[in-house]
Amino acid sequence: MADEKVMLGHGSGGSMMKRIIDEVFMRAYGNDALATGDDAAVLPAPSADSQLAFSTDSFVVTPHFFPGGDIGRLAVCGTVNDVATSGAVPIALSCGMILEEGFPLNDLRRICESMASAAAEAGVRIVTGDTKVVNRGHGDGVFINTSGVGVIRAGVHLGGAQCRPGDKVLVSGTLGDHGITIMSQREGLGFTANVESDAAPLNHLIADVLEAAPNVRCFRDPTRGGLASTLNELAAQAQVDITVEETAIPVQPAVMGACEMLGYDVLQVANEGKMVCVVAPDQAEAALQAMRANKYGADAAIIGEVNATPSDRTPRVMLRTAFGSTRILDMLVGEQLPRIC
Repeated sequence: MADEKVMLGHGSGGSMMKRIIDEVFMRAYGNDALATGDDAAVLPAPSADSQLAFSTDSFVVTPHFFPGGDIGRLAVCGTVNDVATSGAVPIALSCGMILEEGFPLNDLRRICESMASAAAEAGVRIVTGDTKVVNRGHGDGVFINTSGVGVIRAGVHLGGAQCRPGDKVLVSGTLGDHGITIMSQREGLGFTANVESDAAPLNHLIADVLEAAPNVRCFRDPTRGGLASTLNELAAQAQVDITVEETAIPVQPAVMGACEMLGYDVLQVANEGKMVCVVAPDQAEAALQAMRANKYGADAAIIGEVNATPSDRTPRVMLRTAFGSTRILDMLVGEQLPRIC
C-alpha cells in the first residue's frame, strides 16, 4: 500500500477495508484487545465478576434523513449494537458532532431528538460529547461519532473465534433494507412497495437470545459489506468454513428486485438493524424463537451452518443456490454503496 491513496473502498467493510486495517492501523497500534477483530473490545472491569465492552463508530451517511430513520438514529443504534454483540448490557454513549458552517439548526435539533429517542428505546444515556465546526463546504452538513460502553456479566464469553463445526447460523430478519433505502433516496428511485431502513437497537433482542440459548458463540451485525463480508470475517477468525442456503435467507421482494435492477448482490448490501448469530446446534431453535418473539426479529431464520475447513486450503464461505449448485460467497471488494452509514 506504500504508493496508494485512501479511496472510498477503504471504508466499504470489504477486503479493501480489511487491508487498511491490517496494514496501517493494526501495524501502528495493534494489541490483544484490538486483534480479536470483534465489533467491541472486551476490557477488565473493577469488579472481578464482570468485564467492560467498548466500541466506537462514525456516521457520514447522506441523505441525513431517510425512510425508517436518520443519521442520528443510525449513530445510536449502530454503537449500541456493536457493544451488545459482545454480550454486554450497553449503559452509556458519547457523541461527537462535526458540523459544517451553515447547517440548519432545526435539522440539528431533529437529529438530536432522534438520538434521544433511540437511546431511550435502548435504555442507554448519552453522557458526554464534543462539538467541532468546520468551514462551509468542508463537512457535508454533519458527521457524528458515537462511542459506547457496556458491562459483560460473568460467564459470558462471545467472539467470532468461537465458532465451531456443527454450529448453526441465524439472521434476525430481512437483508439489504438499509442499503437499498439509502440508494433509492440518493438516486431518486421509486418502489411500489415500502422499503425503509432497518436501523434499530438490538441489545434487548440479543439479551433475549442469550437468555434462551446460553451457548451462543457470537453475534455480529452485518453492516458495511453485508452478510457476505460478515460471514467471511467469522470464518477467518475461527478458521472454519460456513455454508448458507440461499433459499433460507430472508429478503424482501422489493429489495431483491432493486438489487437485480441495479446489479447488486443483496448479500453484500448493508444492514443497520439486523444481527447474525452463531449458536450451538442443540440451541439453534431456542435462539430462533427468542429472535422471533422480539419485534425486530419477526423474520428471523436459520440460514446455514459452520463446517470444518479441509487442511489443504484456507477457510471459505459457500452459498448453496436455489438451483442446487454451490458457489463461493466472497467479501465485498471496493465500494458497492458509498456512504450508507
